[in-house]
Amino acid sequence: MTDALSFPVKYPVNVQNGGLFISRGIGTHPTHRLNSHELIYVVRGSLSLQEENTRFDLREGESLLLFPGREHKGLTTFDPELKFYWLHFDIESNRTLMDSWQNNPSLQLNIPQHCKVRDRETLLTLFRLFLYEQERGGNSLALYLILLLQEVARTWPENVEPGGPGVALAYKARQLITTQFHLPLGASELAERLHCNADYLGRVFRLTFQMTLTDALHKQRVAAAEKLLLANTGNVADVARLTGFNDAAYFRRVFRKLLGMTPAAYKKLYCREHINSD
Repeated sequence: MTDALSFPVKYPVNVQNGGLFISRGIGTHPTHRLNSHELIYVVRGSLSLQEENTRFDLREGESLLLFPGREHKGLTTFDPELKFYWLHFDIESNRTLMDSWQNNPSLQLNIPQHCKVRDRETLLTLFRLFLYEQERGGNSLALYLILLLQEVARTWPENVEPGGPGVALAYKARQLITTQFHLPLGASELAERLHCNADYLGRVFRLTFQMTLTDALHKQRVAAAEKLLLANTGNVADVARLTGFNDAAYFRRVFRKLLGMTPAAYKKLYCREHINSD
């Protein structure tokens, strides 16, 4: 019989639950006073909330930490494009543990209340792993929460869009991607429409949005595919064609890379799990 390593693990947080919200363009965020912290991360669309007398306007790639004991309420009707993850948790109140944090800065996370996330893909992966662990009844939810909070703590220095030459051009490219993703579109086509060099456009786009033109296009197409899958609009090949993919197999690969599962698995899972729209 081989030996096993065994030791107790204690995390300084208590997890309640988490989920994924996908808007259908109706309703508003409820008004309530929570008895726990809530972490919100906007995947796409926009969300406007108020905590006591402070307003927060969240956009894609931004997180918000709501505090217990404060009144929270939505300010506008849900954006039809809105999709966000949410997670409720408590901080361990053990006095000895709290003293340990204060005496050892390496154990302390400084998490901004509202910020732009630096590594979006890592944060999305961690949220998906959290929901998977929650679904199977695992005991590592607190670990995933710590990792999520650590990623949020690695925020960009300022909660503003990156500046510099070419930013206006990058925004024009993003507008084309947002509105014409279903058409044959790539870096060369975008540069031609914007009357600029493709390499230059790619550089300023990545500087502004921290992603490549191809990644942005894939992300927009997959976001549209999600809605079609949830609406039960045709088979996978139909969804691929309607969202600008001319190859269903390639669509499956891109979808799986971004969301961690195949289109068919996504449809089967999220039509019944983790989604609330009220």
